[in-house]
Amino acid sequence: MDGAGLPEIRSTCPYCGVGCGVLLRPDGNGGLDVRGDPDHPANFGRLCSKGSALGETVGLDHRLVAPRVNGQDAEWDETLQLVADRFSKAIAEHGPDSVAFYVSGQLLTEDYYIANKLMKGFIGSANIDTNSRLCMSSSVAGHKRAFGTDTVPGTYEDIDQADLVVLVGSNLAWCHPVLYQRLLAAKNARGTKIVVIDPRRTASCDGADMHLALEPGSDVALFNRLLVAIHENGAVDNTFGVHTTGLQAALDAARKDDPAITGLDSAQLDEFCRLWIGTGKVVTVYSQGVNQSTSGTDKVNAILNCHLATGRIGTAGCGPFSVTGQPNAMGGREVGGMANMLACHLDLENSSHRTMVREFWDAPMMPDAAGLKAVDMFRAVGDGRIKALWIIHTNPAVTMPEADAVRDAIAACPFTVVSDITAVTDTARLADVLLPATAWGEKDGTVTNSDRTISRQRAALPAPGEARPDWAILAEVGRRMGFERAFDYTNPAEILREYAALSGAARKFGRDFDISGLSTLENTEYEKLEPQRWPISPDRNGGRFFADGAFFHSDRKARLLPVTWQPPAARTSPRFPFRLNTGRLRDQWHTMTRTGLSPRLSSHLAEPFVDIHPEDADRLAVAPADLVSVSSPSGTAILRARITDTVNSGQVFAPIHWTGETAPSARIDRLVAAATDPVSGQPESKAGVVSITRFDAAWYGFAVSCNAMALQSTYWAQVKTAQGYRAELAGAQPITAWEDEVKRLFACPNADAATIIDKKRGTARVVLHDDGLLIGALFISRTPVAVMRDYLADLPGTEATDVLTGRPKADVPHQGPILCACLGIGINTILDAIETRQLMSVDAIGAAIGAGTNCGSCRPEIADLLHERWSQEFGPVAKL
Repeated sequence: MDGAGLPEIRSTCPYCGVGCGVLLRPDGNGGLDVRGDPDHPANFGRLCSKGSALGETVGLDHRLVAPRVNGQDAEWDETLQLVADRFSKAIAEHGPDSVAFYVSGQLLTEDYYIANKLMKGFIGSANIDTNSRLCMSSSVAGHKRAFGTDTVPGTYEDIDQADLVVLVGSNLAWCHPVLYQRLLAAKNARGTKIVVIDPRRTASCDGADMHLALEPGSDVALFNRLLVAIHENGAVDNTFGVHTTGLQAALDAARKDDPAITGLDSAQLDEFCRLWIGTGKVVTVYSQGVNQSTSGTDKVNAILNCHLATGRIGTAGCGPFSVTGQPNAMGGREVGGMANMLACHLDLENSSHRTMVREFWDAPMMPDAAGLKAVDMFRAVGDGRIKALWIIHTNPAVTMPEADAVRDAIAACPFTVVSDITAVTDTARLADVLLPATAWGEKDGTVTNSDRTISRQRAALPAPGEARPDWAILAEVGRRMGFERAFDYTNPAEILREYAALSGAARKFGRDFDISGLSTLENTEYEKLEPQRWPISPDRNGGRFFADGAFFHSDRKARLLPVTWQPPAARTSPRFPFRLNTGRLRDQWHTMTRTGLSPRLSSHLAEPFVDIHPEDADRLAVAPADLVSVSSPSGTAILRARITDTVNSGQVFAPIHWTGETAPSARIDRLVAAATDPVSGQPESKAGVVSITRFDAAWYGFAVSCNAMALQSTYWAQVKTAQGYRAELAGAQPITAWEDEVKRLFACPNADAATIIDKKRGTARVVLHDDGLLIGALFISRTPVAVMRDYLADLPGTEATDVLTGRPKADVPHQGPILCACLGIGINTILDAIETRQLMSVDAIGAAIGAGTNCGSCRPEIADLLHERWSQEFGPVAKL
């Protein structure tokens, strides 16, 4: 059976904040065929590697399909009553602030609304926060200080129309690839200049006209230098200035900063300032590299100051633009899903706002002060103030700073509920109660992307087993806690109508958020809802904010803030001499609960690593592919060393994605201190301090298997492949009985084994077959194992006979490690095309074999291959 005759269903991608439209067609076997929606205004049919592989992530092998209480399957009725009773008991005995919700940008807006309403209006606490606190709360705080509300003035069309786009702390090419392709299209069509401001050289630098590798955390000093230059060059827009206050104080503060703090020479600074000032249409795109800092809010305001001073805001091709990291981080902000906010951009600590929302909800109570933000919330869990905790679609035991302490706190909490799609996450394993929620592909509701466009997520697959929508789970608990009428919902359209009506009621306070035009939406109209940008009201649809110079402070003026550079919270020292930067990879998402199911996505960078500059590697006596121990004041991780000049000496970079399920020793946030921005509460994930030493393993290993392996060594990292799994291993203690170890590893005690063991050299190669088919193979060495990993990963389940060699026969071609994940094209295939067809450009390679022609995020790596190949023949040459 296939789905060829079924209609396509319009929905929205569940990854980053770009909010790409997708067309889904069930394949008839429980899976989905996925393609980009050519009519969606966010992507016009383009998808990145992750979006293209969505169909590979909807299988049911990993799914939680029934409630569990203390590890045992249970009925919904008894489970939900238990949740309601335990939360009610904690509130009765210890007060409403003894309970907390920790939610996620993976929630749909309707889910978020119910969670926020239940906690703030009916439980009576503001202890609801979200993992979006970790990625964009500094932007929220900066917007509110400058504009009076959390208004994002930028739109994707501004990128199309800008003459200069500045990427600050944003690896747009990997983290928002569809937007990056839009930017490159603008560059090709109209000559848009691109500046990248980032301590490391990222894939986004490939198309840039300038890269400013500033010192970590020095963004305020850089933009303060720009503000001073704006004033010195007479570029202040005095006409727009009547709509602002605070310019002089901002300038006085800016002059206090020494531009040398940035680590950039004066010529670079002057060139950047001339370009920014001399270009009429400027968009400044910023993301986690700005936000994730103990001075993240000040960094945001330093950027906003420059746009406000020049009037480059509210007009086409101009403005500051915060791009978010989750599909509904924006929706969560709008609905008040954070501890210091009310719905519809109203202020929790404003008594008039509180009263209006309480009366609208007919709620019995409303907190009058902000609740616990994420870091403080888990501290309260750890010290016993929080007695009942509900975690929804997020994995804080891995993602929170000082993750080991957070894991221990959750484990010790008297009552923890986790709603998720799987039971096999670090956090889910700590829960007293697991609630099976519907996943993307089964969910029905709305999300809001980075430029305020509301899109529908629609169910294309049935909910498996007993899984339920999050809004329905939350509403049922609300009813069981005694709030029957307030949570008597039967579908998500009802929830959106109520939320939209609340936004209409909030208009009397002169706020920006308004979707009241959706308050009368019929269920059938909800089903057909097209993507549209808010505000959506009877008198306004979409459009730009601030074009009229009207802001949302009481005097309707914007504020320029006096900000000065503050050093990162942690200082490097002889004990911890390296500055640690963390971030995302091109083909993975958060903690890989979804992307880790795709063999294609796992094949590009299949192991956790740390990037180290060659000079530092020499001093540390670390060679490429060595394992290293990375330690901070809060924890230690073991990672594979990558020696690269993409980071500066004294700085290292490590990705965030690995967990206790995929690589227990590589949980990066155990290294990150729980230091936060004093305004936003956002942790400083970009500027930790660490030491690095070579990890001298007794042995190193590589394994492939048909099934997940029972890994127990000091270091291991396991990923999915098309044929099963592959794993990297290393141990601190020698193992002598390798054949027995292999049978335990692969859970095949009766399989036939073939071995080559050289005890003197410390090498072992053990292969298991069952009925002539390869079950698994393990390769051991005293140094990092040298075998053709991608070739071996294709062999489990086949009649492979030459596995022990670790490489294919000379006459057997293999495409090698996947480089273009969208189209599944390997490095060897690309190199062969370069060699045999004498290809001289990335575009020529794309035309010949397709690599780099979908999302384009692999183009910088293709360019590196070209550069390396022709440099070998012609000597040093420029990047092609």
